[in-house]
Amino acid sequence: MTNPCIICVAITGSVATQKDNPAVPITIAQQIESTQESFEAGAAIAHCHVRDENGNPTVDPDRYAKLKEGLEKYCPGMIIQLSTGGRSGAGRDRGGMLSLAPDMASIAVGSNNFPTRVYDTAPALVDWLAAEMLKYEVKPEVEVFDLSHIFKAKQMVENDQFAAVPYIQFVMGVKNAMPVDRDVFDFYVKTVRRLFGPDAPWCAAGIGANQIVLNEWAISSGGHLRTGLEDNVRLDRETLAPSNAALVTRAAALCAKYERPVATWQQARKILGLRNRTA
Repeated sequence: MTNPCIICVAITGSVATQKDNPAVPITIAQQIESTQESFEAGAAIAHCHVRDENGNPTVDPDRYAKLKEGLEKYCPGMIIQLSTGGRSGAGRDRGGMLSLAPDMASIAVGSNNFPTRVYDTAPALVDWLAAEMLKYEVKPEVEVFDLSHIFKAKQMVENDQFAAVPYIQFVMGVKNAMPVDRDVFDFYVKTVRRLFGPDAPWCAAGIGANQIVLNEWAISSGGHLRTGLEDNVRLDRETLAPSNAALVTRAAALCAKYERPVATWQQARKILGLRNRTA
């Protein structure tokens, strides 16, 4: 394969703390520094959450604005993707940062069970988030936790709720949601290609020890990948990952194994149909 592979780095998330791994970036300054290191290691997309002054998840638009400003300054050209996930806030607060007009934002188009809670994304909220993304020209990344979410994304394209084909990301390994199963993975890839076309871009993310598994499956199947401390804080059972950049470097080595170049930010923007920016 010669098609470039986009690496997304999920820098913080809403769950991991510095007690889990001291390298998890919590403050805005730490997040900017960690993302810059990851950018230099090959990541073209930064998937971002923010925390409050106590390190707890928040959807505070002002914090997102400061993070976005810092990333644009220190990671020029990198694709900034903000999270509207349900672990950081509730209701329309989850999309309060979309008015910042980031390049991309994640969106769940349905609900599902997580280990100890329902990951709740009601239909009315899905419609509102999609409308806000259209309004501010934000490209959606559909986080798929269930087969039905792929079909829902297709329906939303047909209903003109998305401006173009969204970026589909399979999230595998969350307990009670999509299992890490190769037959399931292959069927999901086949379904995306059938519904959205053979060239539709897609990505995969694996949770915990499954991160490296999904990295390899995605690369070898022609897709793109997500890595980072949000999903996994370790290099192996005995070793904490020293940084987000270390996980990006590990993913880039897998790209080399399969003879796929790591996509530059310019290539990633072209693949995803995003407006270019002058670095």
